[in-house]
Amino acid sequence: MGPLANIRIIELAGLGAAPYAGMMLSDMGADVIRVERMPPPAPMPDVLARGRRSIALDLKQPEGVEALLVLADSADVLMEGFRPGVAERLGVGPETCMARNPGLVYGRITGWGQDGPLAGSAGHDLNYIALSGALMAIGPAGGKPVPPLNLIGDFGGGLLMCFGIVAALLERTRSGRGQVVDAAMLDAAASFMGMFCGFRAMGAFDERPGRSMLGGAAHFYDTYETADGGFVAVACIEPEFYQRMVEMLGLDAAEFLPRGFGGLRGGQEPEGWAALKRRMAEVFRSRTRDEWAESFERSDACVSPVLGLSEAPAHPHNVARGTFVDVDSVTQNAPAPRFSRTPAGTPRPAATPGADTESVLREAGFDERRLGSLSDRGVIPQIS
Repeated sequence: MGPLANIRIIELAGLGAAPYAGMMLSDMGADVIRVERMPPPAPMPDVLARGRRSIALDLKQPEGVEALLVLADSADVLMEGFRPGVAERLGVGPETCMARNPGLVYGRITGWGQDGPLAGSAGHDLNYIALSGALMAIGPAGGKPVPPLNLIGDFGGGLLMCFGIVAALLERTRSGRGQVVDAAMLDAAASFMGMFCGFRAMGAFDERPGRSMLGGAAHFYDTYETADGGFVAVACIEPEFYQRMVEMLGLDAAEFLPRGFGGLRGGQEPEGWAALKRRMAEVFRSRTRDEWAESFERSDACVSPVLGLSEAPAHPHNVARGTFVDVDSVTQNAPAPRFSRTPAGTPRPAATPGADTESVLREAGFDERRLGSLSDRGVIPQIS
């Protein structure tokens, strides 16, 4: 099921961005074979590893490398998340794989990219978004930049990888040839900053933490604490939504709506936003989060309760859309986006690492003798 049915992808197991890309592609129906190292890791409820078959190969042995190359011979995509040069040293780099399978799309995801002064350096999401310009603007006014989980670099990079792979597969229908996709988490974070590059060119973006309109400076685009210690999110940017928020909070129209102007400036120049924010904070502290949520529901005032991950799956809208699903007793994100004609199925739980090694290699033409030899040499797990 799904729009990528009959597309076969070999995923060399990694962390963060690569398995997220593997999850997204698998959710869309691709047959993703996840290749773990030997010995394979212990099983765990890993949502990012869902939906794939799992094999284990020792790529430090020539027989393991050859087994992987055989699998890549009939694959549409091979995807790896090693530092630049590692795949080549193992003998499974793009030049080797694409010489055998010219139609192969070879996806490479790294933090810094395949070239540049930092290409070979270690790093994590926070390092990549720090160099993109994104991290600086995230945080409270007068405070330090705040890590936004690892949502921007890791998972933005995973999305970039998915987009690159699908684009390369589409181009292959015209040329008949594969190509290398270089997806960097730094590039993903920089891509997310495109709108703000335009704002900066107009002199409308203060890059310091909490100083931009969408970074928490504006009273109409921020979070507010409620009477019970919860929070609500206010995002009434447009004039009509802003005016509705002012009316529903019972705020002084003369203070919040001078000359009837609302929206982007919220009735005043940015210098006046702090005072308006203090007044709104007082009002929101007068009721609980859920009381405000009930009051503002379907109001077009753009005010929402801030939910924790333990609460979000039970919200009526998420329930109605099936935004979360239960897979093997683990509540998790449902496949997205949705398709009218080729819908994705319910994802399968993560396989036990290495569990499908024998069946996958048999499909690839490995006979009993060859499987036994690989097993005896520790290239693959013990076969049954």
